[in-house]
Amino acid sequence: MKRSIFFISDGTGITAETLGHSLLSQFEDVEFEELTMPYVDTVEKAWSTVHQINQLAEASSTRPIIIDTIVNKDIRDVIAKANGFMLDVFETFVGKLGAELCSKPVNTVGKSHSIINNETYNVRIEAVHFALDNDDGARTHHYDRADIILTGVSRSGKTPTSLYMALQFGVHVGNYPLTEDDFDDLRLPAALKEHKKKLFGLIIDADRLSAIRNERKANSKYASIQQCEMETRAVEALFNKENIPYINTTQLSIEEISTRILAIAGIKRRLV
Repeated sequence: MKRSIFFISDGTGITAETLGHSLLSQFEDVEFEELTMPYVDTVEKAWSTVHQINQLAEASSTRPIIIDTIVNKDIRDVIAKANGFMLDVFETFVGKLGAELCSKPVNTVGKSHSIINNETYNVRIEAVHFALDNDDGARTHHYDRADIILTGVSRSGKTPTSLYMALQFGVHVGNYPLTEDDFDDLRLPAALKEHKKKLFGLIIDADRLSAIRNERKANSKYASIQQCEMETRAVEALFNKENIPYINTTQLSIEEISTRILAIAGIKRRLV
């Protein structure tokens, strides 16, 4: 089964996409063709969007699904005239929440992604800068300021996880790559020894690691299955020997990896 879905917003569309993906992930037997329509902030743009939805509905045997986060009721009412199945975030949640709180919503476009809260914004930016400055073992002398230090073999997911944790949670994350030289005597590199309590390991299945490395350096020793098997066995043995907590990233998304690390390490997020 294949269905078209429109994420419509009078802002960036990030909230509509995020909520939509959470909902759609529950339906594995359906293939979704996604169209994001940001900044639909006038009635004229709304009618143009309705026309596009109706054209698609006419060309297919099923009506499109619409997930919108439009604040302006006049624009919302126009979108509701489209030949689609509409899930309106503000109508579904904000109105009911306002009634429960006995408070009227401000109906401000883009408020969830604004930088009005400068303190929160600054925490996020500082954490991202820290992750970039301490990526791939570049600056180990800043590890005393790290909340956590991710370590593992090359291409096991350290950098994207570090940046995601910084951006979403405001956590100061360093990451350090372990190489073949570090496995000779199964000892932590000197740069990590004094920060052992902050270490968290990432491991990955050898076949997946080989596939990822081949995208970067095809047919190299670095990407060979033999090399990957050696490194993955050695790094897991090192983590077990040094009692370093770790997770296998093979089947996990960046979001899952990050939240599991926070839960296991007991680290409090700075952004909520």
